[in-house]
Amino acid sequence: MVTKIVLIRHGRTAWNIEGRFQGQSDTKLLTEGVAQAKLLAEKFPLNNLDALYSSDLQRAKCTAELIADKFNLSLQLTEDLREMNFGQWEGILFDKINERWPGAIKHFFDNPDSIKIPDGENFQQVQNRGMRVLRKIIQENSGRNVAIVAHGAINRAILSCVTHIPFEYIWSVGQSNTAYNILSYDDEYKKFYIHTINNTSHLM
Repeated sequence: MVTKIVLIRHGRTAWNIEGRFQGQSDTKLLTEGVAQAKLLAEKFPLNNLDALYSSDLQRAKCTAELIADKFNLSLQLTEDLREMNFGQWEGILFDKINERWPGAIKHFFDNPDSIKIPDGENFQQVQNRGMRVLRKIIQENSGRNVAIVAHGAINRAILSCVTHIPFEYIWSVGQSNTAYNILSYDDEYKKFYIHTINNTSHLM
């Protein structure tokens, strides 16, 4: 049995534009973000969808609700799909983080495999919970089409696992607002296959 998974990032928020780490802060979609999500729902890459899962943070949930409406699906929310916990960095502008923690932002993007965020998570922790929930979703939906709406960092952590990319290269994987990634999982061979990454063609 082959399970097809569409892994999606939420629409745009004010903090995306301002350059603030959102993490597990519950920020809202901008009007632009809602419009992006509507376009994704209208031009969804699969003709049919059997199940839909989302982070319980409202920027992901609101994005997912528009897709749920199109396919007449109930939305299944889980905390395990929440964004990376950025601890003391959440809600702070990048330059302000550098004032308090000199060189921290450069280190975060240059050496993401070794970054230590005060009171936050690291990429291994995010990947562990991301893959745990992904495997649970696949187990519950073997042979079906599934969509997952989550966030930039956790999506990258999942993709880095299924593509065998070390964390030091995790920022090479783009994740734009409402971008989708299409994966499949083959039960027989116990393997993931990647079909598209960071696709935003619905916004064109």
